[in-house]
Amino acid sequence: MSSTHGDKPADRRGEFIDSLAEYAQRTRAQRWEGTLGDFLRDIFPQDPARLARTSHQYLWDMIRWHGTDTSSEGEGVTAYHLFADELYGIDEPLERFANYFKAASEGSEVGRRLLLLLGPPSGGKSSLVTIIKRGLEAYSLSDEGAIYAVKDSPVHENPLNLIPPAKRGELRELYGVEIEGEPTPYVEHLLRAQYDGDFLQMPVERVFLSEASRVGIGTYAPHDPNTADIADLVGSVDLSKVAEYGDEGDPRAWSWSGAVYAANRGMLEMIEILKVKREFLYILLTLTQEKNVKVSRFPLIHLDESIIAHTNLAEFRRFLQEKENEALLDRMVIVQVPYTLRYHDEARIYHKLTSATPTFREVHLDPHALNAAAVFAVLTRLSPSERADLDAAKKARLYAGEDVEGVSAHEAERIRQESPEEGMEGVSPRFVINALAGAISSSQRQSLTAVDVMLALKDAIDADARMDGRQKKQWKDFLVTVRKEFYNRWAKEDVHKALFVSFENEAQDLLDKYLDEVEAVLDARKVTDPITGEERDPDERFLRSVEEKIRISDSGKDSFRQEVVRKAMGAYKRGEKFTLDSHTRLREAVEQYLFEERRDVLRLVTSGARPDEEAQKKISAVESRLISDYGYDEHSAREALNYVTTLLSQE
Repeated sequence: MSSTHGDKPADRRGEFIDSLAEYAQRTRAQRWEGTLGDFLRDIFPQDPARLARTSHQYLWDMIRWHGTDTSSEGEGVTAYHLFADELYGIDEPLERFANYFKAASEGSEVGRRLLLLLGPPSGGKSSLVTIIKRGLEAYSLSDEGAIYAVKDSPVHENPLNLIPPAKRGELRELYGVEIEGEPTPYVEHLLRAQYDGDFLQMPVERVFLSEASRVGIGTYAPHDPNTADIADLVGSVDLSKVAEYGDEGDPRAWSWSGAVYAANRGMLEMIEILKVKREFLYILLTLTQEKNVKVSRFPLIHLDESIIAHTNLAEFRRFLQEKENEALLDRMVIVQVPYTLRYHDEARIYHKLTSATPTFREVHLDPHALNAAAVFAVLTRLSPSERADLDAAKKARLYAGEDVEGVSAHEAERIRQESPEEGMEGVSPRFVINALAGAISSSQRQSLTAVDVMLALKDAIDADARMDGRQKKQWKDFLVTVRKEFYNRWAKEDVHKALFVSFENEAQDLLDKYLDEVEAVLDARKVTDPITGEERDPDERFLRSVEEKIRISDSGKDSFRQEVVRKAMGAYKRGEKFTLDSHTRLREAVEQYLFEERRDVLRLVTSGARPDEEAQKKISAVESRLISDYGYDEHSAREALNYVTTLLSQE
């Protein structure tokens, strides 16, 4: 590497060190420490409602603080920026998740229910909770997310809890805030022993939520249910401190290391919650409903935290089979987090996962490799439709927002409601990524095509000992569907476009011509020739030559043309241009029509004769455009060209 290129990383490293120093300085400047009296006099009056927030209110404010907008995926669905770069294709579950905190923050009974995320393995449940944790950490560093606690409290409790019950009514009248909690036994002991009961002298500090520091974020992962110790959740007597303080009932002799204590003021994550003993569940549900826990030797300990639990479908079904669990279910809010059923979003998941891995970054994937894998994954997740004319391929296209003959876009949601658990089973992203990794390790090239990916998935299916023969056959049939119904079309479109120096312009011109002719037919008027200026009858021969490319019958041409004009008028009313992307089937017809004009170039590729210099230039030009304009490399461009010409020779 030359020195001119070496200076840039060095400069960036310096900038990075400077940014770290600025971050550390800003964090130090944000720190605050004083007495409760100082806090009530100088800090609290600035924003009483914000400083008295419950954990649910804090999380809801955090989610909105990161930003929101109206999602393009559906009317009335809110997109939350917090999840935008990490979770794809599950906007509705994310909105239900956010709405839980919205309702809980408003004081509804929802806040007294445990939130359970239910979904398949590798479906995004853990990622969702991790995003919330990181979001809380970032929010607590902001002015809006500033949070204060009693210094030295093992649960970082709200300093407002120190205000005696007799004075809380007056506080409510003055500031409009409600205080629910009581000081923990530990802080009560400190107040008596060190401050002679003068609660205004109790030290208060600003804290920053951190999972690593066990401040406001706790995590509990289940062990073997037979050996799991409840102390991991709520603590226990610390025998080493009993000898020091002489009394097991001394709060200083209690181990406050339980996950519920770390989570106070923020959130507790319960991993695979349905694997724990029922005793654990009752403690958690009581904590959610009553905001306290009871341990031996102490009165009720007030804790304010949001509990987010998650489990998979298999564990949940086993849980449902036990009748005594019905009461527990009534105290949970269940949000299903299925796999996405939109293959474009599924492909974005693969792109995120592969981009983070050095092995994948060194390999070129053709522009349809991840989409092909994504369509396969979606097909395994779909349930058969009640409509006989809607097969799995059409359903996948419909969910992706594509035009499907005979099915309107408005019917997509109704079709989705036919199978409420659709997306809860099927291929996981992990299965696909493992197959891609296998293909890379066995390949002699640093380039994988969509066909290579489909073959890798087939090998992964054959090698999977968990599947029976029937399922393996079904999934391999899905791969055939991907190739025939999706990849063939994608590859043809790319090659068709590459045959033109300016495909987009030529295609748009042809589309405009088609639309002008159709409008003239429907309006029963003449067409003005743009060159001669003379009026003539609409060119029915031209219209039919375009429509026949997508098998529009003579009897069905009128309804097709009316649909095209309706879509065009809708685009015009919205101030948009009617383009190839405005009508999927018409785009296919235009591409096929234009392709016929360049078909001779593709014939040269499959010709047994050695192409002459002029022919070779044409072929090279097509390959170059595939590389420069459509995301191929030299190997995948040649493979796509050969693949499409083979398809055409079979037609």
